[in-house]
Amino acid sequence: MLDFDFLEPDSVAEASRMLADLGDECRVIAGGTALMLGMRQRMLTPSHLVSLGRLGALRGIALDERGGLRIGALTLHAEVAASPLVRERWPMLASMAARVANPQVRNQGTIGGNLCYADPSTDPPGCLLALNAQVVLASARGERVLALSDFLVDYYTTALEPDELLSEIRVPALPADASGQYARFLRTAAEHRPLVSVAFVARRQGAVCTEARIAVGASTPIPVRLPRAEAYLAGKTLTADVAAEAADIVAADIEPVSDARGDADFRRDMVRVVARRNIAGLFGLPQE
Repeated sequence: MLDFDFLEPDSVAEASRMLADLGDECRVIAGGTALMLGMRQRMLTPSHLVSLGRLGALRGIALDERGGLRIGALTLHAEVAASPLVRERWPMLASMAARVANPQVRNQGTIGGNLCYADPSTDPPGCLLALNAQVVLASARGERVLALSDFLVDYYTTALEPDELLSEIRVPALPADASGQYARFLRTAAEHRPLVSVAFVARRQGAVCTEARIAVGASTPIPVRLPRAEAYLAGKTLTADVAAEAADIVAADIEPVSDARGDADFRRDMVRVVARRNIAGLFGLPQE
């Protein structure tokens, strides 16, 4: 690892000005779980690190005035997983956070840092996409709010401007008749990064799905919603055959990547399996 200067701003505005002045020579550090690895491997060689450690306003979990969830960008994955509020009202989010990477990462890594890193093979983006999450981006110039689908642009690429920080994640309240489930597939039991993830949120009246949101991650360059499968499920009485047909639509409508962890055909097949099981499981149907 090469030498670097460690800067500790006391406000978002000060951090923003540092980023604007230093440009490509600096990186923001929050939990540092991904950044430190990249620097040790000399994939990244910044001359300056801008630490967010003193920005206490970017921490915490609370309700907004509409009953939605506000998560500070510096909130740890473990804190999301353990939050009584999240576990009660957004249990799929707590369940996802409890499975991110490994205990060391969950207790050091931040949910905002995870989103900004934009690793395609990680858990939070797909789950938050299915929950219709938004992100708040802050700088010395002010704030702007983006849908998560607009924030995630491509492999390791976001819509952050050079002087911006992600300050908060917002998750709308779920309707009383809605529930969700997050599922993932790991290539091996020892691997911490999902090969496939499927997040499913549904409004229901008994066995009838009145509205659906499905997001696939890890097998695609960025998490994607599946509108054709969502439209197919709307108004349907859920049966094993309906779940299987919806999963076929999901698998047909993604553009999976091929890499050393799995080729596109394998990923598509596993998306189909995970989607079918997740859809069936949320409605209490037997799973093969």
